[in-house]
Amino acid sequence: MTSEHRSSNAAAEGVRLQKVLSRAGVASRRAAEEMILEGRIEVDGEVVTELGRRVDPETAVIHVDGTRVMVNDNLTHLMLNKPRGILCTMSDDQGRPCIGDYLRERQGKLFHVGRLDQDTEGLLLITNDGELANRLMHPRYGVRKTYLAEVLGPVPKDLGQQLRKGVELDDGPVKVDRFKVVDTVRNRALVEVVLHEGRKRIVRRLLKHVGHPVQRLVRTRIGDVRLTSERPGAIRPLNRQEVGSLYRIVGM
Repeated sequence: MTSEHRSSNAAAEGVRLQKVLSRAGVASRRAAEEMILEGRIEVDGEVVTELGRRVDPETAVIHVDGTRVMVNDNLTHLMLNKPRGILCTMSDDQGRPCIGDYLRERQGKLFHVGRLDQDTEGLLLITNDGELANRLMHPRYGVRKTYLAEVLGPVPKDLGQQLRKGVELDDGPVKVDRFKVVDTVRNRALVEVVLHEGRKRIVRRLLKHVGHPVQRLVRTRIGDVRLTSERPGAIRPLNRQEVGSLYRIVGM
């Protein structure tokens, strides 16, 4: 029997669920068995309580305590701290620096989740899960994004109330979920803006509309995934909790 036939048979037979959970870093096999018996594991929408269950890691959708766990090694979930001046595209026919330059050694087709304009820095999610990427960008799911913006000040005390109520831009109304002034120095202010809008340059257009043009803009968070100490240009894989949180907020 060839190695191809052996791998095909192995996939057909599947792998014991507790072994899959252990490989995914959820728990030891023994602890995973206890979780199964306690009814804490779902496979393809069905609660599993028998220890003999086998699954195909490449196709099974597994949830632990309601949170999706990635058991398919072929799926990639990355975070890039995009530097200022980098185009948010995988390639550029004019040879300008782009995010694809940071991903040349990565295998397979990758998608950037949404865009950051050339002058905006910060958190960019990258994955090869097209369905996840589409849902994270779709207005239906209202995924919140957090930005830190350096703006021309001073900022009036009632600006947050105005932005939460909403303002009218050329392409329709927009309002923020949260707004706060983080710091003020002379004629400039550092503000935090949280919103679930995905329109092009929406934060810059919004703040300019209310009289506070953006001087620097950094996206710091998408859902529960946030920048921490990553330097500009750094890429890191998302951890299990971060990946699970993204699938949870889009109902996958």
